[in-house]
Amino acid sequence: MVCLVSRTGRDLQRYDNLGRRQVVGCIPYRYRCNSDGTLSNDLEALVISSQKCQKMMFPKGGWELDESREEAALRESIEEAGVIGKVECELGKWDFLSKRHGTFYEGYMFPLLVEEELAFWPEQHLRKRTWMGVKEARDVCQHWWMKEALDILLERLQQNKEQNTTSCL
Repeated sequence: MVCLVSRTGRDLQRYDNLGRRQVVGCIPYRYRCNSDGTLSNDLEALVISSQKCQKMMFPKGGWELDESREEAALRESIEEAGVIGKVECELGKWDFLSKRHGTFYEGYMFPLLVEEELAFWPEQHLRKRTWMGVKEARDVCQHWWMKEALDILLERLQQNKEQNTTSCL
């Protein structure tokens, strides 16, 4: 069962030893379907609009004391994008300056292989979600560190594809 209310407040918010807020995000992705119903090798990523404007990004938010980073990534994908899936191995950690707050944050990103797209989700009236090719998703994403995470994901998926191909020979 999915909670249809987003978490609010910062009572449980994590901060690192330098006082930087810790945030966790994910890159929801899937393989495009062919017209015959089979999966293609073409990747799509899900981007969402910001709450304040129409700038696009991947889901992310505060990592809280009562959850792992992976749990936070999944929670954010449900709350902000309305998707559920398999959280995969961490893509990395980035330190970045929040333009909105003028403070440094510590951000972690994960891939999320989407298994279900919800019809109703907590922030459906606050955000727009859009599936697009990964190149287009990279182009529209407003955060440099999320673009780097997408590059790492694409490189990882390509390496896995090559390993699977060579192991079948």
